Amino acid sequence: MTTNRNARHSTNSRNNENDTNDTNDSWTVLVTGATGKTGRRVARRLSERGMEVRAGSRTGGTRFDWEDPATWGPALDGADAAYVNYHPDLAAPGAPEALRAFGGLAAAHGLRRLTLLSGRGEPEAVRAEEALRGPVRAAGSELTVVRASFFAQNFDEGLLAEGVAAGTIAFPAGNTAEPFIDADHLAEVVVETLIGDGHAGLVHEVTGPRALTFAEVAAELSRASGREVVYVPVGEAEFAGMLAGFGVPEEEAAWLAGLFAALLDGHNAPVTDGVRRVLGREPRDFSAYAARAFAPTASAPTASAPTAPAPAPAPATGVQTKAVQAPA
Repeated sequence: MTTNRNARHSTNSRNNENDTNDTNDSWTVLVTGATGKTGRRVARRLSERGMEVRAGSRTGGTRFDWEDPATWGPALDGADAAYVNYHPDLAAPGAPEALRAFGGLAAAHGLRRLTLLSGRGEPEAVRAEEALRGPVRAAGSELTVVRASFFAQNFDEGLLAEGVAAGTIAFPAGNTAEPFIDADHLAEVVVETLIGDGHAGLVHEVTGPRALTFAEVAAELSRASGREVVYVPVGEAEFAGMLAGFGVPEEEAAWLAGLFAALLDGHNAPVTDGVRRVLGREPRDFSAYAARAFAPTASAPTASAPTAPAPAPAPATGVQTKAVQAPA
């Protein structure tokens, strides 16, 4: 890296396309939530592409905690770009204020480029996007927003994994279809927006290639795993009660259940071409994800009849309801 950091990160050089092309092959990239579902995937791919990765998390070597703003500046110092993965969710109260403050710090530290993970169809998340965009744009830096559908990986390593393992998916989704995206493809999109050119100021909406209802998901998982998985639709209030039973504070449980119900009302069902536009290829189908994640093994026990509905404890989700991913 160049030692004259202030000169290299001046507004003029940041807006110079040729300068960007000359330097972004050796950038230092801060990955927030680097041990979470998307963060660890992004960090790994950035490293494979030759970037110096600064893995920010609450417990790692580069400490970064959204609830502790004192950790933000040291994590940003010396970085060229950042993957911004806000916890608990961009739709949560206080998110716009936090993102505005973070954007100001990122600008002050001379970051050239930021990619923000957001959610589809979340008006409150858009407010948080705009809060980050303000200080970033004022500094002449680049911001790309990636709005993602629900992650397929929620069924094997996220919110719904425990229920799937028990044979039951209990969720307030009714018969609504969702175009689940593979988190690996999402990570590839994020990496491309961070180190490739031509994404500044854009909003990429990324989904899987087809929308499935949760009942269809259960059928896919049953076929892939060789054991029965069923979907049990529950109401908003019932789901909030289930979350509270796992120790989630009642107010937070009610907010989560309400948000899930609002997002799964059908308005997010349409499929987009975001993955193809960024990566030049089609997104992975849910069947391919299920076959890879749930293929039976010789040591895997065969489940009998499904048990009572059992969602995973919500504190492990980190919400981010477009993705429902675990915090770092």
